[in-house]
Amino acid sequence: MYKKDLQDKIISARQLHSHQIPELSISDFQDLFFKRRHLHTPFLNYLSEEHPEKSFTYAEFFQIAEQTAQYLLDQGLKKGDRIATIAHNHWQTIVQYFAAWMIGITVVPVNLSEDDHRIAYILEHGEVKLAFILAPYSERIKRIIGESNISNAIQLEIYADETVWRGTTSIQTNTPDSETDALIVFTSGTTGNPKAVLLSQRNLLEDARAISEWHHINEHTKMMCVLPIHHVNGTVVTHITPAFVGGSVVLTQKFSVKTFFERIESEQVHIVSVVPTLLQYLNHEYQDKDYKRPNQLHHIICGAGPLTVEVAKNFENRFGIRVLHGYGLSETTCYSCFLPLDIQKEEHQKWMRDYGYPSIGVPIPANEMAIHDDKGEALKAGERGEIVIRGVNVMKEYYANEEANEKAFTFGWFRSGDEGFFLEDEQKRPFFFITGRLKELIIRGGVNLAPLEIDEVINQAPGVKAGISVGFENDWYGEEVGAYVQLHDGAEQNPETILTYCQKELPFSKAPKVVVFGDAIPVTSTGKYQRMKVAHLFKEWKSVQFKKTK
Repeated sequence: MYKKDLQDKIISARQLHSHQIPELSISDFQDLFFKRRHLHTPFLNYLSEEHPEKSFTYAEFFQIAEQTAQYLLDQGLKKGDRIATIAHNHWQTIVQYFAAWMIGITVVPVNLSEDDHRIAYILEHGEVKLAFILAPYSERIKRIIGESNISNAIQLEIYADETVWRGTTSIQTNTPDSETDALIVFTSGTTGNPKAVLLSQRNLLEDARAISEWHHINEHTKMMCVLPIHHVNGTVVTHITPAFVGGSVVLTQKFSVKTFFERIESEQVHIVSVVPTLLQYLNHEYQDKDYKRPNQLHHIICGAGPLTVEVAKNFENRFGIRVLHGYGLSETTCYSCFLPLDIQKEEHQKWMRDYGYPSIGVPIPANEMAIHDDKGEALKAGERGEIVIRGVNVMKEYYANEEANEKAFTFGWFRSGDEGFFLEDEQKRPFFFITGRLKELIIRGGVNLAPLEIDEVINQAPGVKAGISVGFENDWYGEEVGAYVQLHDGAEQNPETILTYCQKELPFSKAPKVVVFGDAIPVTSTGKYQRMKVAHLFKEWKSVQFKKTK
């Protein structure tokens, strides 16, 4: 157990202080199951690249989820145990999520784009007892487990598209409550190993309620998921939120720029959640050709990475679709603020375009936000400091990481590590902005990348005396990865040699795309790298789309 003062700070950060919100109409996921399992309205429609379309009503979906939950109980799993989900976007993964939550089991999603070492770390430190693995990925996972000497024994459940699990034990033998652990999301920090964000069932349901109320999502709303469901955005916004209100969702195996608007039209989708990268892809695809705006599409939710004024402006002007920009972290379940829906077009454009950064909006009812200085004191409108958050959607903790919790909850708020400020409108509502990051994460396409992990590879490249990874502004991914390098005396300035080496050792998403050479690495008086001091040297690559060549 953590010492009492840290426990008190975490408790403070997980409560609302300025106002109260009503009790949840759905207290936990077993409650949601009992309230939805007899509905014959649509819930999930899965669009796959390899298999025929699959559609489920609530009754059909929860029948399969109940069978899966019973199977997990038959395997000896109990409330508090953990399972991993290892697949691309797939309807079975959503079944596995809800099945686990119905009986109080915690889900640990695995991002298959991670390297083998990172996946092994997640499986071990997530204390996974059973892993659901979609068949195409089974050999890789078996090899990772075999080569990594993972201490915990993991039961592997390898499945194909039509696999069904049937158990016999009643799910009522495992009864969750609102504070039961639900999800562990491993998120990158500034060190190599990721931190384990522990979210409760209440976290997920409270954020879903706040999102549904903010965006006017109800039983008549259809949403579309084009984002990875191993991430809280794809999970919370476009699956838990519709389920919370009785709405429906279209799940795509992956985003396709060529079929994006066609699918919205054919499926009669009202709201889609995206990351800034996807807006830029759409801007590029349709810059010289016509498109048909789906009449029923109300707006697009956008967050999870840096959005530039230019990309947002081009999208809204080209397509005539409002972008509801927002902000949140895995540590705050998903979203913590959005631009309001109840403002006119001119005011919306003002907040999106006139201040150098698109506003991330106003705090949702589940939490409150502020700007603090480094002593934890609240700053006034227009003053820059750290964005901090407290409320019922703040995580339970970083699992088994007291040092990280001490830093994150220092002043009884969750410290985001992001720098920003707020301005007030005529109603005194605070509109927040992000100006940079106090933490050194590189956020590429909504995915957090740890610089030190990339630094290690850069410094092993041929001819490199010292090097650092740098996140630089990019229209396609919000940020891209660059390398700032000091060479050994006599070494030739050959960027292709360094790039080739790094792309061999790292996934393409993490590997540097550009090398800039310098005489010395900028550091502070205590020896810490000052990455932002050289970020401007990469500005000529702002509009370049980097593609994997092999």
